Amino acid sequence: MIGLLHHSLDKKEKIMIYYIDRHNNVTQRFIRVVGIDDKRILAYCYYKKQVRSFKIENILSIGCVQRSVGA
Repeated sequence: MIGLLHHSLDKKEKIMIYYIDRHNNVTQRFIRVVGIDDKRILAYCYYKKQVRSFKIENILSIGCVQRSVGA
């Protein structure tokens, strides 16, 4: 999981996460990581259209976002 976060940071690529928010709701977010520390990541959230902080412990899963053909 940490490897994909670092890949997003290094390559400036969009990834998808499933995340437990502060209200204990599971949300799907498309993000691009801009910073990582021991407990949190800082990422641009395409849903909220702003940079947000995400607790690493609340990330349930991470996946790559496939680009469409011709993009």
